[in-house]
Amino acid sequence: MFDARTNTSVLSVEHGQPVESVLLFPSGGLLVSAGGRYVKVWDMLKGGQLLVSLKNHHKTVTCLCLSSSGQRLLSGSLDRKVKVYSTTSYKVVHSFDYAASILSLALAHEDETIVVGMTNGILSVKHRKSEAKKESIPRRRRPAYRTFIKGKNYMKQRDDILINRPAKKHLELYDRDLKHFRISKALDRVLDPTCTIKTPEITVSIIKELNRRGVLANALAGRDEKEISHVLNFLIRHLSQPRFAPVLINAAEIIIDIYLPVIGQSPVVDKSFATSRTCRKEIDYQRELLETLGMMDMLFATMRRKEGTSVLEHTSDGFPENKKIES
Repeated sequence: MFDARTNTSVLSVEHGQPVESVLLFPSGGLLVSAGGRYVKVWDMLKGGQLLVSLKNHHKTVTCLCLSSSGQRLLSGSLDRKVKVYSTTSYKVVHSFDYAASILSLALAHEDETIVVGMTNGILSVKHRKSEAKKESIPRRRRPAYRTFIKGKNYMKQRDDILINRPAKKHLELYDRDLKHFRISKALDRVLDPTCTIKTPEITVSIIKELNRRGVLANALAGRDEKEISHVLNFLIRHLSQPRFAPVLINAAEIIIDIYLPVIGQSPVVDKSFATSRTCRKEIDYQRELLETLGMMDMLFATMRRKEGTSVLEHTSDGFPENKKIES
């Protein structure tokens, strides 16, 4: 630093790198130097004491600039970036990217425009968008309190027709799970003891719906011994009921197919499978009933065929007569 009145050097500081640019604050108390990858701020009032050293660029810092308010410090570098610092904390608050290395940097009046000169011969001029004034939207006036209580104490007259507001129907939790394809969670909800004891038909209907969608095996797979024991206990308890038997027999067969390889690894599941002999008995009963129904259908079909059999007999006048033989 030189004194122009005496043409002599009055202060000298060591930046440590070749100096590319210097900047003096309007107050004259702070000096900023740029060289190498560093931007350093010096306190002139304390004899050139170093306040802060900034290293936010990857290449040499070539230029410096200060905003009109003195609250922002800008630095340009060969790494094609312009860094914006806050002069209170000296932290980077913003950054600009450019297409080439930066050699010079300046701000227009009131910081509305930033001008950057680059090594490719291009002068970049960027304007800051002015904040458009928001159009004042007239605030909608809300109805007064008396509007809501109007007619509260009105008594129905003889000729009045009362129209009730339809009650909104809310889906049950298992219906919501089915709606969002959470099949395992829906099955867990209906296997809860409160549901299986009070409304077992809901549990059976959910199992039937999962089977209709073809995802019952996925919902039953991957369960631990506690969960699979709940399923088996429900099947054993309600399998003998004729209204539930077709659905639960199918579910029991799927469970046996899935968990047959792991039998013998859990005593809880083994006990449930041991008590599920009633399931097998019920399946055998159903098969026997189906076989019996098939036999009966065959007999009934044979009887109908015999009842409809007819023969031709000759009468005394020589004409044939059609007669049916009843068995």
